[in-house]
Amino acid sequence: MSSEAAVMDVPHVGASTGVTNAKLGIWLFLASEVMLFSTLFTTYIVLRLGSSSWPRGWNVLNVPLGTVNTLVLITSSVTVVMAYAKAIERKRGQFRLFMSLTIALGVLFLILKGFEWGQHFHNGEFPSTSIFLAAYFTMTGLHALHVIGGLITNSILLWLSETQWDHPLFIGRVEAAGLYWHFVDIVWIFLFPALYLL
Repeated sequence: MSSEAAVMDVPHVGASTGVTNAKLGIWLFLASEVMLFSTLFTTYIVLRLGSSSWPRGWNVLNVPLGTVNTLVLITSSVTVVMAYAKAIERKRGQFRLFMSLTIALGVLFLILKGFEWGQHFHNGEFPSTSIFLAAYFTMTGLHALHVIGGLITNSILLWLSETQWDHPLFIGRVEAAGLYWHFVDIVWIFLFPALYLL
């Protein structure tokens, strides 16, 4: 590798921010995602306060299944942290183990959410049934799309760990993916009580 190529591979740290461009980029992206979900939550609150007969979530939704899904995502936050720690420690086998567990937990979350949605559809409950269900399907559906995005990203990193493990940017990519995954988990931690418990 030429010295010029080696310099190109080193993550650039901004002089004014002290962080890499990748980390700054993911934080700006997450800020835009916060605005998106904040708008949805604000709309939900306005609709709820303006309704004279808003249902209680526990009367409409499957609280035990939602609770299990919450525990699944919280656990996946732990495993993605462990994957990042093992990447820093340069332990590829353990990184692959914890990243695989993160992916498996994300898939389990989607499967459980699919069962829950299927139960609603079986009972004839659709987004057009009520404003509450419209908000529920919109917010959980958008969240599920974000989970899928995280699963794709984590799967790519798992695959790249075979060929790009020693690449200088690999750990930064794992860190950025971990930040995104934590964001997805945090959104659910707000969604669960707002929809299921209040």
